[in-house]
Amino acid sequence: MYKNHFSFLLFIIIANGIYGQIKKDTIALTEITLKGSPIKNVLQNSASSVSVITTFDINKTDGIILTPILNKIPGVTMQQGALNTNRITIRGIGARSQYGTNRIKAYFDGVPLSSGDGETTIEDIDLASIEKIEIIKGPNATSFGSGLGGVIHLFSKEIPNQESFGKSTVTFGSFGLLQQRLSAGYSNVKTSLFTSFTDLKSDGFRANSSYDRKSFNLQVNQKITSKGNLSFLGVFTRLKAFIPSSLNETDFKNNPEKAASNWAAAKGFESYDKLLLGLEYNHQFSKKWSLKSSVFSNFKDAYEPRPFDILDEKTSTAGFRSNVNYKDKLFSKSFEMSFGTELLTENDQYSLFKNEYQSQPGQGSIKGDEFSNIKQNRNYINYFVQMELWITDKLQLESGIAINSTTYSLKDVFKNNPDNQKESYTFGSAWTPRMGLSYKVSNRKNIFASISKGFSVPSFAETLTPEGQINTNLKPEIGWNYEMGFKGNWLTNKLYTEVAFYTTQIKNLLVARRTAEDQFVGINAGSSSHSGIEFLVNYTLLELTQLQIMSYFSGAVNNFKFKEFLDGDTDYSGNQLTGVPNKQFNLGLDINSQSGFGITTSFRTTSKISLNDSNTKYSDQYSLLDIKSTYVFRILKVLNAEINFGINNVLDKKYSANILPNAVGFGNTSPRYFYPGNPVNFYGGCTFTYDFK
Repeated sequence: MYKNHFSFLLFIIIANGIYGQIKKDTIALTEITLKGSPIKNVLQNSASSVSVITTFDINKTDGIILTPILNKIPGVTMQQGALNTNRITIRGIGARSQYGTNRIKAYFDGVPLSSGDGETTIEDIDLASIEKIEIIKGPNATSFGSGLGGVIHLFSKEIPNQESFGKSTVTFGSFGLLQQRLSAGYSNVKTSLFTSFTDLKSDGFRANSSYDRKSFNLQVNQKITSKGNLSFLGVFTRLKAFIPSSLNETDFKNNPEKAASNWAAAKGFESYDKLLLGLEYNHQFSKKWSLKSSVFSNFKDAYEPRPFDILDEKTSTAGFRSNVNYKDKLFSKSFEMSFGTELLTENDQYSLFKNEYQSQPGQGSIKGDEFSNIKQNRNYINYFVQMELWITDKLQLESGIAINSTTYSLKDVFKNNPDNQKESYTFGSAWTPRMGLSYKVSNRKNIFASISKGFSVPSFAETLTPEGQINTNLKPEIGWNYEMGFKGNWLTNKLYTEVAFYTTQIKNLLVARRTAEDQFVGINAGSSSHSGIEFLVNYTLLELTQLQIMSYFSGAVNNFKFKEFLDGDTDYSGNQLTGVPNKQFNLGLDINSQSGFGITTSFRTTSKISLNDSNTKYSDQYSLLDIKSTYVFRILKVLNAEINFGINNVLDKKYSANILPNAVGFGNTSPRYFYPGNPVNFYGGCTFTYDFK
């Protein structure tokens, strides 16, 4: 558990020695600016629940993965079984996903990070390339397709005008963690550029869990004319991550470091090369009319040896997105309207091979004969129009409607059998309207209410029968969301509060019925109710020239349940929803001083989680405490330096960081519900930034 702790002690000794030497050459720190309050007011007038995560928030963590950041947002849960095994849910939507995230859409500068069937991967995005994150909860994002869970939108790094820098960052920690990053930024009146290369490695807390990811980011914004600018986003990722998989209860309690025996024997892993490209053009025709259009593509070449087979998969995606915006006065009141479309086509071909790892024990996965070869095509279209109108000086109306269409096709090309026919299927068109009102009670205090409709189509895996055919009887999930809330500042902006009450009623509930360790099928099993309360309190305890102390407290109390749920002859109606906690609270304290010293603390408590639809098995409640300290100083006027040290899971709690809903034990094996979380672990690092003048 404590390997590499000696390295940390050595690092601190060396770092202090270096600091003691360079302190003599360090200029006065009077130019260092204290970070502002993390209170977010940009979207305070919005008639929906929108959370904003800034660079300030990201820098409070070890900078490895989004998990501790997203889990601070009320209503959002990110379970992390490993650096490459995660599930994000918003208000319980997507909680019953078997592996990964679905029912939630994600974008990076408007480029989709979600596949054509709704599967979303954001955990391999380098956090250094992100300026901020906006999370729209529930089906309130008309322009992004009105997904039931909502939208997570990442925005690329912003370089202040007339600034140029080069930066080197090293972070290392427990369980062989080593992250090395080189980045640079340049900006003038017409051009802004940011690029970074990151090499992240970890041996992992568990057996068969080593992780190796290399990523390269390039972000360019070029002003072409006085009214138009062009931006480019490029992200290349190369990953090889071994998979320890989940454990049964006995191993989870007594030997959490081990990997599942079959995954350990096969030395199972996933690897891929992935390229994300986006090109966007913005044009301001006049004070009233503007256009934003983009083209994007995504390529992935993946290879994944698993105990039950070996997957070899290639995916390519291309798409187009356009948004026309109009601003004017209507009856002397501010009026804004936008309309546009998003088109996406995705081609996927995968082959399955036998894994002969049992024929030569100790050798790991051995590629055997091919037994399946499938070609898939997925097409997604969204047309939308939305409007904002100030009815009075205090009352704002938001409205919108989208029409969405998703189609799949499949062809079995195994051994080029001419008798295999291409199957096609469409879920038809889904109309998703939305309306919201925001009322300004007083200065910087607003109440809001909204009603919206959303939908989620089955993932491609859920549409397949055990025989590999498309199940044409499946229907998309449809839900109505009703919400009201308050956002307000108090005490001359020292105190910021949010509270939201919501209920989402879903029909055609999609559930996964497991038929084998590597197989599950999707069924429409009834309806579910997602109701809850979310709140956020940010308070600046002290704000002086030399010292700033800020605190926050947030939480969510949920009542997620199956309204009607029949799975075969079993009736689960009225049971608690599987895979998501019904309570989650966060509190923390941030201290920053003019001298350059800062400390951040974060405490999160999560209630028990139902592991199966019958509610006969639950994970335990747990609480986690994280602490990070930083020291920022300047050398020779042009070199900024930072040294940091942190501890995650300070109290060394044993907990399940991720669960596998409705796990089934086959043969004489026990169900493997649990992904053990990391015990207490340490990290430290340093950053040097050279400012080009």
